[in-house]
Amino acid sequence: MAINLMYHIAEKQSSFSKGQRLIANYITENYDKAAFMTAFRLGQAVGVSESTVVRFATELGFDGYPQLQKAVQELVRSKLTSVQRIEVTRAYMEENEVLENVIACDLANIRQTLEEIPHDVFYEAIDAIVSARRVYLFGAGSCRSLAMFTAYYLKMLMLDVQLIYTSSETEIFEEMLHINSQDVALGISFPRYSSKSVKAMHFASSRNAKVVAITDSKMSPIAEFANYLLLAHSDMATIVDSLVAPLSIINAMIVAISLKKKDAITHRLTELEKLWEEHEVYQKFPET
Repeated sequence: MAINLMYHIAEKQSSFSKGQRLIANYITENYDKAAFMTAFRLGQAVGVSESTVVRFATELGFDGYPQLQKAVQELVRSKLTSVQRIEVTRAYMEENEVLENVIACDLANIRQTLEEIPHDVFYEAIDAIVSARRVYLFGAGSCRSLAMFTAYYLKMLMLDVQLIYTSSETEIFEEMLHINSQDVALGISFPRYSSKSVKAMHFASSRNAKVVAITDSKMSPIAEFANYLLLAHSDMATIVDSLVAPLSIINAMIVAISLKKKDAITHRLTELEKLWEEHEVYQKFPET
């Protein structure tokens, strides 16, 4: 509903009361501010009662105002520029409350993700990755760090893992040239969604590869290409994207894969430990 919210509001304009039209106009023109207003504050801003705001949400098909507010917040996260995000942050967060607010938001994102993620889809995605000939990983923007993290550990566990690191569209397709139905493409994308991520997952799907998508919504542009859709909350309209919940999913995926392949990877990890020790990769501490 979030992506189509503005269209839905425009479509129902003729059926709104005078007060509801005021609310509709305010949300349309000031969605970045409305996203973080309570029903009471939104009513104050347009000169109507709190109950009128609640009835407006119901008129749009939501169960109540919190659902409407969440839809507007999703719209904000997918549309706001970095400069607008800073302004939104200033509007609802005091400087001396940043630590508490950000960590509380991250905790809420992890909790909601755990409650809502379908466990069967998660384990089906693990089976697909473990049985794949090759795993392709792609993430752009801030999601690139998650793709790199995933690749680092998967390369310890699996023989054929390809991190697509280029920002050139042509090179993305060149690196995925041989992808086919025996492979898995794992795409990570959160607002603001990268068009390159969408094209990469579309390409993988068109080659009949299995697509694992880690994103925030069924309305995400990479969701339609996913055989396995893993949704993680990232609700935080600030300059930084809240990626702790998707990172938790990735951590769980790595652990699950390691357990699936524990017999096969024991020798590989033993060899890696010898290599690390031989080349003093990790700092040694004197024995006490």
